[in-house]
Amino acid sequence: MMGSDRVLARLTQLHPKKIDLSLARIERLLSALGNPQDKLPPAVHVAGTNGKGSTVATLRACLEAAGCRVHAYTSPHLVRFHERIRLAGRLIEEDLLLELLEECERVNRGAPITFFEITTAAAFLAFARTPADVVLLETGLGGRLDTTNVLRRPAATAITPVSLDHQAFLGDSVAAIAGEKAGILKPGSPAIIGPQPDDAETVIERRAAAVDAPLFRWHREWRCAARGDGMRYEGPRWQLDLPLPSLPGMHQIVNAGTAIACLEQMPQLPVSPSAIAGGLRQIDWPARMQRLRRGPLVDLLPAGWELWLDGGHNPSAGEVIADVARHWHDRPLDLIVGMLKTKDAGGFLAPLAPHTRTLSAVTIPGEENPHPAAEIAASAKSVGIKARETASIDAALRDIVQQAGPARVLICGSLHFAGVVLADNG
Repeated sequence: MMGSDRVLARLTQLHPKKIDLSLARIERLLSALGNPQDKLPPAVHVAGTNGKGSTVATLRACLEAAGCRVHAYTSPHLVRFHERIRLAGRLIEEDLLLELLEECERVNRGAPITFFEITTAAAFLAFARTPADVVLLETGLGGRLDTTNVLRRPAATAITPVSLDHQAFLGDSVAAIAGEKAGILKPGSPAIIGPQPDDAETVIERRAAAVDAPLFRWHREWRCAARGDGMRYEGPRWQLDLPLPSLPGMHQIVNAGTAIACLEQMPQLPVSPSAIAGGLRQIDWPARMQRLRRGPLVDLLPAGWELWLDGGHNPSAGEVIADVARHWHDRPLDLIVGMLKTKDAGGFLAPLAPHTRTLSAVTIPGEENPHPAAEIAASAKSVGIKARETASIDAALRDIVQQAGPARVLICGSLHFAGVVLADNG
């Protein structure tokens, strides 16, 4: 176990709840640390239900292709905590992470604070002390009371598509959840808005007017769509013909457009059309329709079979995956699904039903609140998918290859599950 792992384990004990939305504790700790959040490079703050991680990954790829030094803060991690904090383009190193965590722990003096809050404070310290041109911040949960929402004047904010998720914390309607996401909008900071349901867009527009945030909305102030074998972006200043993003799926065109619309509103950064094109070709974002090409899990499949991985876990993500699967006509699709207990398994699986041959349900190993495999299988059967419980991913793959092939196998249902897969597959 690394030193940082021991400190991270201790930090989980400082608050009885994993999630307790409030800004009071983080503001207290940041003040004691000298308010590092006020000493950051220009920041892009991104919220949304689906697509915010892909949007941040696209921003990072385009900015780095332009030669910019980029800090990035994302969550959750898939395999190691260090994935959450990128300093000037590189994952934070163990020695520095350990030093920052211990500093935050010392300054906090045992006061109640959640794991996400104290680790976010460590990220802000890292970002304030390491030179960079821009910082990309992804909200953890919601927006208004999210721990990252302590910047007074981000260079830009973005809200990717909003849908039902985390209802226990954010509200039980799309409008209520949109209101929480719109809490990141700030006076004078350009607000880039991805495609939204009508009720979400209304709430976001009302909030933007209330705080005087200039709005740049999909299909109003900017648009991005496939054209030929690439895509076309049109905004207030830019009209660009670009390659498709390297992440598969039509939804990634919209996420790429959201990222480009943010860059368009940041003229202080030297980002050229050629840098954007170069960035789009090399977006690095694991567990989002990622094809696994080597490793022990891949070795369990015969020649000609494919193994894919996606961390999507809500009904909107199910629709996005189904949109990709709709174009996979050349071979059958078998699913291996593990989910968290808090997620709507039937809602996630229903869009996938027409494209799925079989489903193997797995209880996520090492997860404190997993959806039992039996319940996932029952949800799958209720939406018309032939399903069974399976003891492990390995066992599921061995069962699947007994069927006619070659086929595609997609492991999906949870970012936690995707992290297990990536760890198991080396």
